[in-house]
Amino acid sequence: MCREELTDAQWADLSPLLPALNGRGRPYLDHRPIVSGILWAIRTGAPWRDVPERFGKWTTIYSRFRRWTAQGVWQRVFTRVLELADRAGQLDWSTHFVDGTVVRAHLCAAGARGGQQHEALGRSRGGFGTKIHLRAEGHGRPFAFVPSGGERHEAAFFDELMCTGAVKRGGRGRPKIRPVQVVGDKGYSYHRIQRDLRRRGIRVVVPRRTNQPSRATFDAVTYRERNRVERLVGRMKRWQRVATRYEKRASHFAAVVTVVAVLEWLPLWLTEATRR
Repeated sequence: MCREELTDAQWADLSPLLPALNGRGRPYLDHRPIVSGILWAIRTGAPWRDVPERFGKWTTIYSRFRRWTAQGVWQRVFTRVLELADRAGQLDWSTHFVDGTVVRAHLCAAGARGGQQHEALGRSRGGFGTKIHLRAEGHGRPFAFVPSGGERHEAAFFDELMCTGAVKRGGRGRPKIRPVQVVGDKGYSYHRIQRDLRRRGIRVVVPRRTNQPSRATFDAVTYRERNRVERLVGRMKRWQRVATRYEKRASHFAAVVTVVAVLEWLPLWLTEATRR
């Protein structure tokens, strides 16, 4: 088994969350080699046509990735993973970290039918690309993300980021989405952001910019933990299709990021949670 494939432990965690095999009509190939082929393409960044034959036909692999993207399967799996993590006590609500990272877009990412204005593509000083606005929970694992054009500022998508990723909990009541405190860099040091967080009862740990008055009480110890979201960005960008965008459609690129985010949540404790 090569390193791009899922281990038996990972597959035991992931398989109960995937759609059931279709037993009607033409034989439906097993999910495991198809998902392994998808992971191979995401990790290497190679064209879908170059996926090794040991995973199956590349047309089958790509069509299932595209179909599951259109059906929202990847997002449902990620949502379910967060619910299981919360149930197992592995989702830290005490501190959430926010950050943005730019992803350079390959030439093949351009040219989507209908134009790129709705495909999370734009031009910044770094060139043609996409920005991922990322929110990590206290242990440094992905909680939510929002893609945008590469030229967009982090503050412009902060509200959307904080409203994404509600986790349904057992019993009655609304899904949980608010952490105790949010940690971000100076890019989030705007009065509007801090006012809205305080109105929601969320503590703010964001340093002031040089043109702003200094704050007497700033939690520098908690702010040092912000490296957890930066390390998360580094881990996710080990996957070539996250480090460089090849997908024309924003939905396909978001699906790639979602798949990688799911893999960040696949320790063995999920197996026990899914079997309860």
